[in-house]
Amino acid sequence: MFLRLLHSLPLPPRGSGEDIGLRQHLGLAEKAEEATFLVSWIGKLMLFSPNPAQKRLPGLDVDECNFLQMYDRKDTWTQGTPAGHNLIETKVVAAKFLASGAFTDTERFLPALFAASDPNSRLSDIGDDILKRAIPATSLEDSKVLDSLIQMYLGTRGTDGSLPARPPLQTKILTLLCKSQKATTYTKENTQIISEGFTQSAETEAVSSTAAIKGLEASKLRTQLFVYTNWLARVSESSNIDVLAPMLSMQLREYIETQGWPTIQYGAGGQSNQESNLRSLAYESIGILAKASSEKLIMDENLDLLRWLFDSLAADSSGREVALSIDQALSTVLGAFGEQLDPAVEHSLEGLLLHNMQQDVGHVESTNAKVVRSTRFTAVRFANRCLSFSNTKARWMNVLAIGRAASEHKEMMDEGKKGLDPYWYRMLNPARSGNTSTQTSTGSKYNFPLTTDLVEQFFGQNSIWDVNRSHSTPLPMANAYGSAVVFCQNTLIRETLSVNAPALDSDWDRQLTALITNDEHARNGTRNHFKSMSENTQSISTLATLLQAAFNGVVAPTSKSAVSCTSSLLRLCSLSPDAAIGQLSQHIQSLKPSIISNDRSLREAAAHVFGILGSHNACPPVDLRTMLKDFHALSGGWEGAIGSEYFQASGAILANAYYWSRRALRGYTPTALKDEGGVKTVMEVILKILQSSSDKSLLDAATVSYSELSISGIVSPNLAISGFDPSAVVESLAKQAEKGDESAVRAVGSFAMQCPEDSVDSAILDQIVTALFRLHEVKDPAIHFAVGEALSCAAAGWSSKALIGALDIDGEPPLSAKRKTTLSRILEKVFENCGTTKPAMRQASVIWLLCLVQYCGHLPSVREQLRDCQSAFKGFLADRDSLNQETASRGLSLVYEKGDRELKDDLIRDLVGSFTGSSANMAGSVSGETQLFEPGALPTGNGSITTYKDIMSLAAEVGNPSLVYKFMSLAANNAIWSSRAAFGRFGLSSIFSDASVDGYLAQNPKLYPALFRYRFDPNSNVRSSMNDIWAALVHEPTATIDQHFDSIMGDLLKNILGKEWRTRQACCAAIADLVQSRPAAKYEKYIGEIWTLTFKVCDDIKESVRTAAMALARVLVGILTRGLEAGDSSTQRAGAMLKNVLSFLLSPSGLESSAEEVQAFSLSALLQIIKKSTKNILRPFVPDLVGRLILLLSSLEPEGIEYIRLRAEQYGVTGQQIDEARLSGIRGSPMLEAIERCLDFLDEVSMQEMQRPLENAITTGLGLPSRVGGSRVLVSLSTRHNFIFRSHADYFLKLARKQVLDRNETISASYSAACGYLSRLASDREIIALIVHCRKLYFESDDERHRVVAGEIVLAVSKYATDRFKALAAEILPFVFLAKHDSFERAKVVFEETWNETVGGSRTVLLYMKEIIQLALQYLDSPRWSLKHTAAFAIAGAIKATGDNIDDTIAKAIWPGIQKAVDGKTWEGKEKVLEAFVKFARIRNAVTQDDHTWTQIEKIMLRESKRNNANYRQHALASLAEYVELRDSIDLAAEVYEITAPIIGDSLARSDEMDLDVQPGGRPSKTTYELASIRNRNVKRSGIDRSADRWHRSEEILANAQAALLRSINPHGQTIEGICSSLSRALALTTRTLSESADRNVHNVIYEAERSLFEKLQKSFRHNLSEPLTNLLIEYLKTLFMKQEQVEQTRIKAAEAATAFAPLTKQDQRMRAALIDAISNAKTQERSLSVQQSLDRARRAIPDV
Repeated sequence: MFLRLLHSLPLPPRGSGEDIGLRQHLGLAEKAEEATFLVSWIGKLMLFSPNPAQKRLPGLDVDECNFLQMYDRKDTWTQGTPAGHNLIETKVVAAKFLASGAFTDTERFLPALFAASDPNSRLSDIGDDILKRAIPATSLEDSKVLDSLIQMYLGTRGTDGSLPARPPLQTKILTLLCKSQKATTYTKENTQIISEGFTQSAETEAVSSTAAIKGLEASKLRTQLFVYTNWLARVSESSNIDVLAPMLSMQLREYIETQGWPTIQYGAGGQSNQESNLRSLAYESIGILAKASSEKLIMDENLDLLRWLFDSLAADSSGREVALSIDQALSTVLGAFGEQLDPAVEHSLEGLLLHNMQQDVGHVESTNAKVVRSTRFTAVRFANRCLSFSNTKARWMNVLAIGRAASEHKEMMDEGKKGLDPYWYRMLNPARSGNTSTQTSTGSKYNFPLTTDLVEQFFGQNSIWDVNRSHSTPLPMANAYGSAVVFCQNTLIRETLSVNAPALDSDWDRQLTALITNDEHARNGTRNHFKSMSENTQSISTLATLLQAAFNGVVAPTSKSAVSCTSSLLRLCSLSPDAAIGQLSQHIQSLKPSIISNDRSLREAAAHVFGILGSHNACPPVDLRTMLKDFHALSGGWEGAIGSEYFQASGAILANAYYWSRRALRGYTPTALKDEGGVKTVMEVILKILQSSSDKSLLDAATVSYSELSISGIVSPNLAISGFDPSAVVESLAKQAEKGDESAVRAVGSFAMQCPEDSVDSAILDQIVTALFRLHEVKDPAIHFAVGEALSCAAAGWSSKALIGALDIDGEPPLSAKRKTTLSRILEKVFENCGTTKPAMRQASVIWLLCLVQYCGHLPSVREQLRDCQSAFKGFLADRDSLNQETASRGLSLVYEKGDRELKDDLIRDLVGSFTGSSANMAGSVSGETQLFEPGALPTGNGSITTYKDIMSLAAEVGNPSLVYKFMSLAANNAIWSSRAAFGRFGLSSIFSDASVDGYLAQNPKLYPALFRYRFDPNSNVRSSMNDIWAALVHEPTATIDQHFDSIMGDLLKNILGKEWRTRQACCAAIADLVQSRPAAKYEKYIGEIWTLTFKVCDDIKESVRTAAMALARVLVGILTRGLEAGDSSTQRAGAMLKNVLSFLLSPSGLESSAEEVQAFSLSALLQIIKKSTKNILRPFVPDLVGRLILLLSSLEPEGIEYIRLRAEQYGVTGQQIDEARLSGIRGSPMLEAIERCLDFLDEVSMQEMQRPLENAITTGLGLPSRVGGSRVLVSLSTRHNFIFRSHADYFLKLARKQVLDRNETISASYSAACGYLSRLASDREIIALIVHCRKLYFESDDERHRVVAGEIVLAVSKYATDRFKALAAEILPFVFLAKHDSFERAKVVFEETWNETVGGSRTVLLYMKEIIQLALQYLDSPRWSLKHTAAFAIAGAIKATGDNIDDTIAKAIWPGIQKAVDGKTWEGKEKVLEAFVKFARIRNAVTQDDHTWTQIEKIMLRESKRNNANYRQHALASLAEYVELRDSIDLAAEVYEITAPIIGDSLARSDEMDLDVQPGGRPSKTTYELASIRNRNVKRSGIDRSADRWHRSEEILANAQAALLRSINPHGQTIEGICSSLSRALALTTRTLSESADRNVHNVIYEAERSLFEKLQKSFRHNLSEPLTNLLIEYLKTLFMKQEQVEQTRIKAAEAATAFAPLTKQDQRMRAALIDAISNAKTQERSLSVQQSLDRARRAIPDV
């Protein structure tokens, strides 16, 4: 009964007052349980689908099905039976009732969900619409809601329970469950959902009717199941997911294997994208589950799931997309491994990864799965991220990745190299706390592997690189061998350094090499460690193995790692004791190929190694002699060498030199060596090459050899070799040095070590020093560092720190020539040169002085002259050359470091005195204005440090003069320092670790604010130095910053508007860093000032400053938005911050700023704030914010838009097109989105507050964006917020009426649409006022555009407030009907659209006919012609729209209007009114015979036919012809003849004038006609010639006149004489017309009229005809066939007229004979088959006598 009544229940429009009160009206408001009951059964109805074969249905149990089936009544849902219902229609009606106001959104939720999943689109569309509104009102965290959803999904089971829901409904339920966190707690149910989703039960199978539907629905359902699975994995608590994950992963794995594993088995239909996509989703879900519950799924000892995923990646051949999903799953699992693994798990993981690293494509696994893709890259990624750095197997996998990368992608090699680099390993595995700093990441995960284990793994007995292998075979994976050797070497060396090891940064290996090469303490420590290793059995094995491995890499055939292995072997041999390298020396002959190699680096390193090993006591003498003999032979043949023989000779020379020099260093006396012929031979070759060779490789080899022999003491000034002239050799080497040869410089310095200063050989020493000083002219600074080293060697011999790395054998350095005064003399000369004015000499001298202090600073001669060194260095601080300044700065730091405390204090006081005016003990003091740094390089609060005086001022400010030395070191970070191993990498941290400085800063924190700011200086050198200082001084940064926060912030805010751009930029970056790492309470009191200053700096003149300010502003916005997202707990604080920020963003400093960057940022910030704010925080600001945003829409539009619009025609577009593009941009504007979000936060109170700002924005906005934006806001309020806006709708509708008259058509149209939306909520009174306003605009305004505006408003109301429009149709539709006949096309189109949208058919016109006529009559007398014409057209349109359905009452109502409309003179378009008048006459003729009315009609028709307007006349005559045809009761032939005869005569006369090229008796030729038409088209635009138009019009007039004349003859009720008279008059004109007019249209009209005339005569004269009448008819018959050159259509018309004539011949034989003859003659001449057939029909129509 209820369902039957629903069909008759009228439902009010949605959102109307009646709809809102429906719940109360039905009594459901007080009885909520009844509403719940109704909703419940409506929902069951939505699920119901009769199935005789089943007693229960999806979602419905047996009892519910019986009830809905009326307990097995078969006709319950059979349409057409007395008690039957249409199920679909009933569901639709019930759904519409559900959507009404009778129920709340919460109550509608479940039934709407059921309806939305129905397969019938009519029902599902309604359900979707209801569901969209119900979901926001329904809490998906409510247990009752979740219980209902899950029960519906699974069913209640049992024999009488409900079946599981249909797949579409299950899919929608899963979509909802994916939005509920509480749903994850239903562990048992979720298990069942997933399980049954992939293995359908019998009950589930019964739900789908067909296999095709089931497959499609199952695919969608399973896709959603994967989404739900991922949701469970991400959101579930650990306790729940640990229960779910194992089962879910097992189900997914079974699902994949059911499809076919490792190869998917497609069904009969072939490959399916759906199956592949589901397979991909399954793999991805497994990965997510494994990460979510890693302890349960991954961290088992066998790693079963991980192993299966790796096997799948290797063997699954389902396609690229599936492989990517497997790889993604493994990447997800990668994040599940923690820092420390269980030993058993780690062991299993090692085995798994090694297995995958070693298997190749094509290999068949134990599971019979064939490997189709390599898994090495994934395996090495796991090794680098899951296994610790100390894991040797992981490092071995890195080596394998490098070795196998040649056959795979380059990324694998890169990943392998990262695993062998501790810095990159830490980057890949940051600490869980997020701190990736190498200083703090000291966990065991980052420890280096033990060298013993590493060497055993790489080069042990079970390795592919077993060191005991044969040297004659190529190395496997040769491209990775060098990386393995170098890593083992670096690991071993770092193990020896322990605490003193360099920091692990990106350059750690180079630093390590520099440290053991230049640092005496580090080198000695490494040597001692290697020595201790050689005394330990296990350790010596490790060292020996590594040495042997490096040696194998050098000597292996075609080794790709020979260079790196040779370098490692050289480094290891130079640090190892003799006991460790003895074994290698026995295989010395294997080095020969490398020594004579074409590669210079390999050649020199191999020769060096040969010298170390060959000079060892364990070296086989026979092998040694053989090699030396070979080398002597090769070197001796240098003069005749060609091509590569030069390289062989070079290697041989180097090998000899290194051998004899190392043999000398091992204890052989020079005297003994000189007696051996080998040395003499070598020296003779070297001397000859230096004197006469021009080959670069030979010269380099000879120079290096001379240097090495000199260092060892073999070569000295008194060397007894014939032809040896020390002085000549020095000059030769000096010449090479002048060309930039560093090896020659070192050779000179090395030779100087053997020249005593107190003998006759001192002249050679002086010559060498002089030659070295002469090299100042070389422009390359690198040469001067080599000269500095050479001077230190000449002055100090083996005491020079420059020779730390030169001693590469196990033993003490030899003695060199004694020195007493040489160093002092060299220093004096350098001091003297430092004072010169020559730029080259000055640069060379300061570098030499730095080298002397660096390498000889420990010697008394230098320490005694530190003050002089400082004075010399000071002289370069004002130098314009940046290298000189940096060198001097570094030198001053060294001087300060090398002095004792007393000296340091003296130096500080002396330096201070030089700037304070007191006496100074140093010569060469510079003035306080001497420039040290470029302006801005070291910014301070009031400028920047540029001079010494600035440095001293800053030092005095903080009260510590010693800081002068610290700041003078800021320029030390130059590439040249970091690139030289002799200096290593140094900064200021060692200086600032001085306890006195640290203690001072702890007590006097004035420097912290400035130092904090300098850390963000734009200059990278300053920034790097300050960070070093900060790291050295501040051991607890967080605590220090918190302690000095106010002073730091105050300093930054003070200097952010400073004069120096560097200061401003640094302050912006510093504030950004400061506020990001502190709680809001810490800086809340500064936030207003920060925002103010930030916006000021955003408009800075310097671009980099603006960029930094914008970055700061973004940080502030991020802080604010995070505060806004915090919710109610921080509402007060966030509100306070928001109040300050919004005022700035909306101020002239923000969105209204002239700077585009500021505008863009302000807009972005504002949108972000609005997006992230909660309603409670933002709501107080919404009223003002919406108004301001609307006004800002125009200010943010590019200024050029308006310029282009004003000149649109120049760009080939119209202003309207540009406005439409602007409107489209506004609709998608993020600003408008922000406004919409603000509107979402409104309530009744804030809506009331917003009325005034919104009105102000609408009325005062100037640009199109703001104006249109205001209309869009009104539309949004009317649609999305109608409940709170309803009471304001009348007010804003009245306001919108005023805006529609804007001159811009786009704005006008926007507000017209807004009026339509507002009409939804407005009262009837205000809507009527709106329509009255539209009528006023239409009827009273002289502006045509206002009529268009009126139409747009009415159209908007009809579209957007249809219900309200229909309710007031009587007031609106007559006006619309009248206006749609407007002569102004734009207005007409708008009103026509309105009429067509709202009116179903012509019956509406009849319904409102009286109102339409009354409205039209009001304006037929209007002084405005446009309105008068519109009213006349409306009356005509009304008559035409009614058809023939007009009764007498309506006709009487129409008559005054149509009469008045047709009165008056002619005007354009009046012919349409006349046509309607004729139609009215026809209708009138059918309903009444009022003589008075007909008299008036006839007068009007005759009057209109006499009009002289040519355009109007043709239509008037046509209407006259139609009229006289319908008036068959009277004869108007005489009256018509009087009208048409002159017209026909005049037309024929004009036709003669137009016949320019007329054939006799015919029409103008086609050529003439076409020429006339073409000419008319060409000149039509100019209005000069209208001849063709006039010709056509004349012919139309002629044709219509003839038609009227012939049709006016009415034989009914007339005498024979009268008929004959009329026929005679007409015949004369017709004959003339046919003969003189050539227009076929005229002929056609005549023949049609004659046919009509014959038919009339045949009806009137059924008996004998009089002779006069017969004669006339015979003449009429002749007219039918008087012209044979007519077109085919015209001849057919003639034949048809003859057919009508045929019945008349029955009464007269003459007529019959004449007709038969005429037809016969015509047919004889006729060629057209169609015409012949027409003539045959005419012949057959002749009656038999």
